[in-house]
This record gives sequence, C-alpha cells and structure tokens, in this order.
Amino acid sequence: MIYLDNHATTRVAPEVLEAMLPYFTEEYGNAASVNHAFGWRAAEAVECARKQVAKLLNCPAEWIVFTSGATEANNLAIKGVSRAVVSRRHNRLPNFVTNTAEHPSVLDVAKRLKRQGIDVTNLSVDRCARVDPQQVADAINSETVLVSVMVANNEVGTINPLAEIGRICRERGVLLHCDAAQAVGKIPVDLQQLPVNLLSLSAHKFHGPKGVGALVVRRDGPRIAIDPLFDGGGHEQHLRSGTLPVPLIVGFGAACKLAMDSDALPPMHALRNRLWQSLQSELDGLSLNGPPLAERLPNNLNVSVAGVDGEALMSSLKEIAVSSGSACSTAEPEPSHVLRAMGVSDSLSRASLRFGLSRYTTEGEIDIAVVEVVRAVGKLRA
Repeated sequence: MIYLDNHATTRVAPEVLEAMLPYFTEEYGNAASVNHAFGWRAAEAVECARKQVAKLLNCPAEWIVFTSGATEANNLAIKGVSRAVVSRRHNRLPNFVTNTAEHPSVLDVAKRLKRQGIDVTNLSVDRCARVDPQQVADAINSETVLVSVMVANNEVGTINPLAEIGRICRERGVLLHCDAAQAVGKIPVDLQQLPVNLLSLSAHKFHGPKGVGALVVRRDGPRIAIDPLFDGGGHEQHLRSGTLPVPLIVGFGAACKLAMDSDALPPMHALRNRLWQSLQSELDGLSLNGPPLAERLPNNLNVSVAGVDGEALMSSLKEIAVSSGSACSTAEPEPSHVLRAMGVSDSLSRASLRFGLSRYTTEGEIDIAVVEVVRAVGKLRA
C-alpha cells in the first residue's frame, strides 16, 4: 500500500530512529536525576535536542517547552493564558479570538472556554480557508487577551497571513498563538520574522516520533503568564510537570536537524503538482479545495470528486492510504468542518480526498495513486 496520508503522521526517518535507540537501551537515565551520570547525560541529550528545535525555528533554546505534542501545546497555550488572566482579573472574563477552520484541539478548547463563561469570537474564513487580518482587527476588543490562528491548515494547506495578523495583535497588545504542526518542516517558520508569542508543533508531522512536541513561549518581551495544565515537579520551566521522554525528545531534535538539512521540498512540490495535473487530465468533475497550488503547503492536495459517494470512494481505494479530512476528526461522521467553513457543499465535502506527500514520496507512487483513484472513480460512476 502506498502511503499518502502524511498530514496525519509521517514515518520516522532512519536518522531519527538511529539517534533515539541508545536512549531506550543504554542511556536510559531520568533527565531530572541530578545526582549521577545517567541523569546528567540524559539532561544533556534533552538540552541538545532543545537547541536543535530552537535552531530550526530560529529562536533561543529557553523558549522551547517540551510537551506530548501540538494538541497538548495548544491546550497549554490557550487554557493556560486564559486561566492566568481569569485568576488576575477576578470579575472580568477575557475574550479569546479564533476561527472556524482551526484544528479540533483549538476549536474544542474554545468550546470548553465558552462553557466556562469566557467570551469566544469564532471568525469565518474565506473560500480558501484563509483568515482575513481585517476581521481579526475588527474582532479584538478591550477584553481580548489571545488570538489563535494556525500557520497552515491541516486539510487544505492554506498558509495564513501571519505577519499582518501578528502586527495587528502586537499593536493592540494582544498575544498571538499559532498552531504550526503542519507547517514546521514543510515551509520556513522563523520566529525572528514572525511576530508570534506562542507556537505549537509536533515531531511526528515531519519524520520524528509520535508523543512529543513543544510549545514555544516568546521570552523577549513582557512575561507571558501561563497557568500549567497540571502540577507535579515543576519540570519544563514549571509549565509542564512530568518525567521527560528522553528518547522521544532526542528524536524530535534529530527530526529538526533533518528538516534543516533537507533538500526534499522542491521535489515534494513538483510531485504534488504532478498528482494534480494527472488527476485533472483523467477525471471529469474534479475540483480543487483550498488555495491555488502555489499558495499552499508544498505537500498538500485536497480535491473533491463530483458524482460519487464519498464513503464508497474511500472504501474503494485499496492500494493507497489517503484521508477525507483531519485524522483527529475521523470518529465524527460529519463532513469536514474546514470544507464546510469554506462553503463547500456537504456532498462534495464527503467526496473529498486529502493527499499528503512526504520527503519519501516517489514519482512512481504518485503515478500508481493516479491510476488507483481513476480506477475507483470509474467503477463507482459506471
């Protein structure tokens, strides 16, 4: 089976696995054990990885707070800032601004905050799932403390205008949080250029291991007050208590190093274009979901196929692994919330295919995928 679901997760790179293995079997110390060499070496490995993550993002290492992934980082950023503000303000509840095309780990947090009485503004997006900076400016009010806009959309690959959104937030004295899980390792994410206060990422989205990620907390301005999600030991700058998963963190750092050294992005972009052009030439009733190819992530293609049942289409694709939306929402029978927010009809949303390429995708795999999709659609339309 050909794997083209790399938005959901990626294979661990051989270089990453090789870096991790000694920390399962030989260097198995706890990084918080300060009384012996096993702990010292584990701590050194963690700090080396922290520097590798920071180098990829072009920020100081002390900004990196390790978490279990972007979902936890999103929760820590949004709940942590909101709770800290509530505890200071007492009788005044804050306003939180996000948008309808965000990842469930942002939208579900927003729903919980709303149930707790916090004012939530959920902005609409355009037909490309892009957030309009002017809408952000109009939504910010005297009680707004945090805006959350993803760097790149996990379903249609849209890259948001964060430089402008960040400028607006900075001028208004409002914090900006960005979910960068899909962007890091695919496009440059430079925190010396992006005016972002909080940034979430996951290692497994760019050939690192599952179960580790980070929240980046900017430290070159006024202190950002964040209440931790849980207590117990004060690890990770008192923001994320718990024994650090040293092998996973080492793998995270190795994946960041690989991403910095990577020359795979131009081929990935070209292969994605080949996939679209080939499907377009073979199938009628094919529509592109999201922005033009040049304006989205280089590994993303999201299409809808008219005239077929979406569930039947997915079950007919035996030779390729693709998805019809976010892997974090597959338990829900509803059409993609992102496509719905873009104005795509439910029937076309259900008949959508999300292709995610990686540094290991080959031209031969793309050609086989085209044949498989054309075969399945032809059979369903017969």
